[in-house]
Amino acid sequence: MGVSVDDPLSKRAALMRESLQKSQTITDSMVTILGSFDHRLSSLESAMRPTQVRTHSIRKATENIDKTLKTAEVILAQFDLYHQAEAKILRGPHEDLESYLAAIDQLRNSIQFFSSIRNYRGGEGVLNQINNMLVKAISNLEEEFKRLITSYSKPLEPERIFECLPNSLRPSSEGDSSGNTHYPHNHTNDNSADNAVYTHPTLIPPRILPLLHDLAYQMVHAGHQQQLLKIYRNARSPALEGSLRKLGVEHLSKEDVQKMQWEALEAKIGNWIHFMRIAVKLLFSGERKVCDQIFESFETLRDQCFAEATADSVSMLLSFGDAIAKSKRSPEKLFVLLDMYEIMRELHSEIGSLFKGKACTEIRESALGLTRRLAQTAQDTFGDFEEAVEKDATKTAVSDGTVHPLTSYVINYVKFLFDYQSTLKQLFQECESGDGPNSQLADVTMRIMQALQTNLDGKSKQYRDPALTNLFLMNNIHYMVRSVRRSEAKDLLGDDWVQRHRRIVQQHANQYKRIAWSKILQYLSAQGLTSSTGGGTNPSLVDGGSGASRALIKDRFKTFNMQFEELHQKQSQWTVPDTELRESLRLSVAEVLLPAYRSFIKRFGYIFFDSTSVE
Repeated sequence: MGVSVDDPLSKRAALMRESLQKSQTITDSMVTILGSFDHRLSSLESAMRPTQVRTHSIRKATENIDKTLKTAEVILAQFDLYHQAEAKILRGPHEDLESYLAAIDQLRNSIQFFSSIRNYRGGEGVLNQINNMLVKAISNLEEEFKRLITSYSKPLEPERIFECLPNSLRPSSEGDSSGNTHYPHNHTNDNSADNAVYTHPTLIPPRILPLLHDLAYQMVHAGHQQQLLKIYRNARSPALEGSLRKLGVEHLSKEDVQKMQWEALEAKIGNWIHFMRIAVKLLFSGERKVCDQIFESFETLRDQCFAEATADSVSMLLSFGDAIAKSKRSPEKLFVLLDMYEIMRELHSEIGSLFKGKACTEIRESALGLTRRLAQTAQDTFGDFEEAVEKDATKTAVSDGTVHPLTSYVINYVKFLFDYQSTLKQLFQECESGDGPNSQLADVTMRIMQALQTNLDGKSKQYRDPALTNLFLMNNIHYMVRSVRRSEAKDLLGDDWVQRHRRIVQQHANQYKRIAWSKILQYLSAQGLTSSTGGGTNPSLVDGGSGASRALIKDRFKTFNMQFEELHQKQSQWTVPDTELRESLRLSVAEVLLPAYRSFIKRFGYIFFDSTSVE
């Protein structure tokens, strides 16, 4: 039987077709199934979304609860710290100041903490409570600061102050039955005061100063600067003033000064100089040290407190200086004015460094003003002295022609001036005069010397005897020249001045010699003893027939003796106090008198004289 070739292929194709159809059917079934799954998953997701939201909310709530609990713990911890601080504040600062100050710091921290918390319902009330406690705490600090500084601010006893002075400046009451304190005069030109070592007195115990500093620090940060300033001033100012009063400082006015006797006033001025040195170098310097420690890092407040604490004491001291500078001028006040000016100059730089800052400006200017007034008053006194010397109308006569008291007074005055030479130079610079200080001092000295010479010329006219007039001027000008040569005045007045006045001395010496001795010398002259008669020798004539009359010669000797005796008696009442000048004058007279006398004796000495003749 015959079989067709196409049958196997047809069968395979049919099988393949069948297989493809099955695969398509399976695919369609899978797509249907997967689509069903997707729908189910979407439904499930929709069903689970509320659960997920609730779970997230629960988780968030848990986190917020944890955060709230932690915040509550911090707040509760702050409340605990506040209550601890409150307990310390209520106990006060007396028991434990350090813990008290730490409690104040804690209150400030608590205020800062509660101020930073938002949405805390009780925050405002808590802040008010803490602020009220802080105000009370600061008020207690004020009271504690006041208690401490007041209890340790007492006037110092003089003995404690004197212990801080150098040995050379410590006073003594020896030999004074009244018990008054005597201070050694220490002229500042010798620089001993500048080189002296001072020890600061203990105004407040060192252990108290840190406590006061801590209290002040808290008060300043609380804005209580003015209260602090007032407390400090009220405690320290009376203590400083009391220390000065215990030393003997008084508040004297110009009227009080004017009523005083010079000796008492001079003593008070001497003491004032030492009071100024003690005040500046010990008390004010010590007060500055106290202020610097208590008010460290508060520069403005520090200077204010120092100025307020020292103002009354400075005023009490400077008012006396002002009273002296403004009182009636007199020559004897010049040297105490220079002493006062010296101490103000000596303390000038220290006053500037102690009283620094704007708050102390008035005090600095007051001190500088006094220095300038003292300088001006001293310079005016120079002019007064020059005028007083020139116009001195003292009727005290020196009958013997010796050195007049005015001369010795003026020369001693000038000598004392040169003890203050460096001070005077500063003084002239202070007064801003045109010339250099050396030139001004020389001019002042020359004017005083010229004024003295002018006055002496007037006084010399009181003598009726011209010889005594010249002796008087010789003595006084010689005294001036000798004093200048032996002092520092020579360097300023110069050799020309000395030589010129030495010539004046010699001129007066020559005038004295001429006026006093020329008349008596005439009796030792042969002139008038000779006659021109010629012829032989006359027994009544002598000298080899020269015509000299024996009787005339005897009369000449007799008159010479009488005149010499009269001159001797008169001049024995006169004085030349300087040994060298006296010897020089004696030799000068002898050089003229003795040769004439010897010549006369040699010529006529062999004649017989009666008892009235020269032996």
